[in-house]
Amino acid sequence: MTPAPSHSEKGDYPWWLVALAVIAAGIAVVIITNDLYSQVFKVAAAGIGVTVFVTLVGFVLATVLGLAAALMALSESKLLRQVARFYTEVIRGVPILVLLFYIAFVGAPGLVWLINAICSPLISSGVMEPMLVRDLSLMWRAILALMIGYSAFIAEVFRAGIQSVDKGQVEAAKALGLSRYQRFRLVIFPQAVRVILPPLGNDFVAMVKDSSLVSVLGVADITQMGKVYASGSFRFFETYSIVAYIYLFLTIGLSLALRALEQRLRRNTLK
Repeated sequence: MTPAPSHSEKGDYPWWLVALAVIAAGIAVVIITNDLYSQVFKVAAAGIGVTVFVTLVGFVLATVLGLAAALMALSESKLLRQVARFYTEVIRGVPILVLLFYIAFVGAPGLVWLINAICSPLISSGVMEPMLVRDLSLMWRAILALMIGYSAFIAEVFRAGIQSVDKGQVEAAKALGLSRYQRFRLVIFPQAVRVILPPLGNDFVAMVKDSSLVSVLGVADITQMGKVYASGSFRFFETYSIVAYIYLFLTIGLSLALRALEQRLRRNTLK
C-alpha cells in the first residue's frame, strides 16, 4: 500500500523557510554593517571548528558504540542482552551535563590509571612514560562524554530499526544460506536504514546543540568564545544573539539536508 503523501509532497510551499531566510539575511546585513556585531561574530565564529569537530567525532563514535549495544540487545545471548539493557537504561537516566562532569573528572583519571596499569611492564622497563591525567585534554574528555551519553539513545534507534524489518525477510535470507553477517549487511540493514535515518538525524542535530555544554570545561567552542567575550565586554545581548544565530544556522542547515536525504530514500522505496 502506497503511503499518503506528506504536506510538502502535496505542494505546501515552505513559507516558514522563506521567513527564516529573510530574518537570517537581515541579521547578516546587521553583522556586516555594524562594527560591534561584526566583532562579536568573528569571536564566536572562531569556535565553529571546535564545535564541528567535537560533534562529528563524538557522533561517529556514539554511532559505532550504539550499533554495538543494539546488536548486543538483539543477541541470542541472555548475558549480552542484559548487559546492553543495563547500559542503555543507566546512561539514558543520567543528564548529559552530569555525565560530562563525571567523565571529565572521574572517568578520565580512572582511564589513565587503567592504561598505566595495562602498560606497567613497558613503563617499568622505560619503554614508555606513564600517562598523566593532563595528557587527556578536556576536549577529548568532552567527546568521550558525548559519545557515551548519545550512544544509549542511538542504540535504541538501531534496535527499533532492525526489529522493524519483517521476520519473513530474515527467514528467506536464512533459506538462501546467507550467513548472519550477510543477512545483516544485505537484507536487514538496507531496509532498517530507512527507519533509522530520521531519528538518527534528530540525534545528530541534538548533539550539535548539546556540544555547547562542553563550554563548562573551558573547551573553546562557539559558546565558550561567546561567554569569554561577553564577560569581558558586558555585551550579553549582542553576544548571545550572535551565538544563537550561528547555532540556528548550523542546526537548520543540517535539518534541511537530512530531510532531503530522507525524502530521496522514500522516493527510491516507492519506485
